[in-house]
Amino acid sequence: MVTETLPPHPPLAPEFPMARGCPFDPPPELRRIQHEAPVSRVTLWDGSTPWLITRYDDVRAVLADPRVSADIDRPGYPHSTEGSATRSSRVKLFITMDDPEHAAQRRLLTSDFMVKKMEALRPRIQEIVDGLIDDLLAGPRPADLVREFALPVPSLVICELLGVPYADRDFFHRLSKTLVSRETTAEQGAAAVAELTGYLGDLVDRKLADPGQDVLSRLATGQLGTGLMTREQIASMGLLLLVAGHETTANMIALGTVVLLENPEQLDRLRATDDPKVVANAVEELLRHLTIVHGGRRRVATEDLEVGGQLIRAGEGIIAASDIANRDGAAFPDPDALDLGREARHHVAFGYGVHQCLGQPLARVELQVVYSTLYRRVPTLALAKPVSELGFKHDMLVYGVHELPVTW
Repeated sequence: MVTETLPPHPPLAPEFPMARGCPFDPPPELRRIQHEAPVSRVTLWDGSTPWLITRYDDVRAVLADPRVSADIDRPGYPHSTEGSATRSSRVKLFITMDDPEHAAQRRLLTSDFMVKKMEALRPRIQEIVDGLIDDLLAGPRPADLVREFALPVPSLVICELLGVPYADRDFFHRLSKTLVSRETTAEQGAAAVAELTGYLGDLVDRKLADPGQDVLSRLATGQLGTGLMTREQIASMGLLLLVAGHETTANMIALGTVVLLENPEQLDRLRATDDPKVVANAVEELLRHLTIVHGGRRRVATEDLEVGGQLIRAGEGIIAASDIANRDGAAFPDPDALDLGREARHHVAFGYGVHQCLGQPLARVELQVVYSTLYRRVPTLALAKPVSELGFKHDMLVYGVHELPVTW
């Protein structure tokens, strides 16, 4: 009797996202994949198996390739969660469109986020930061730096820029948290989108009747008033700017503070300088090191293409893992070290290509002001509990800490 030896089953694609080891580093499994199979399949929450791109050069190539689509309505698009998959049927944001639609909507906002205009906001951002530090120092210890400082800074700034009443912050913070949670169900996601776009739609109506000097007023009078955009389109654009405008920077402020307190020699370098170029460079290194958008940039191939020697077929999903790409030793020597003197401006924390973050000039100014002010004004700032006891946002699409108890 002849016994046939069957070929071994192909290994199952690992689940994505993956568990972290050190809270400041990408998952160890991502490092293994980057070294051994830099373009390979992973398994998502819905059982789909998109391609994971892990090397820096490959990530940039994919994000700049016109054969790769950001359109969430295309079959094969690798949605992050059930809630995000459902939201695509309720509201479509310009960052999840392809050109020419993407470019047309993005152009409407380009002037609002130009580097020169964001630099003009620096004195006001400094005033906001100083005022919140005054309040922090006058309050009780320990204090939650997230609630008292990290979240209010970008929330105040984006509210003033958009024309959203800051008094409504509890409302939009609650809905934003739902929208960026990995645990949000389809029903919860749809309800949050409906509630927030309804609120912003009503605000657009008020801006049209009584415009101010803010982004929503400009869009309402210049687009809605002339029939170029609908009320719903402006509300959807406002949703993106409001949520992204405070969630990302708030998490960078808090998580950056934790990692600096854990690296006192690097914190001393930052605290000791008054050189804006040194501060700006430190911000870029912290953005690279932490890469808080830790679920990758999601795309789908529209044509067959080769990435890192691997053929990706049209219709297959792609995840460009920017967090591990920013730890690629081929692009950043000694990549796991936090080195505030490193030239890191070419990182991909803001994405790459036509869809790179529109608000990055604002985020940079906010972080430069915060990182150059907080630690100098509060030189004895310290964690009020060990890092091991902090609640890190493994459950969120934007990484950070839920709370940050500090003392001084």
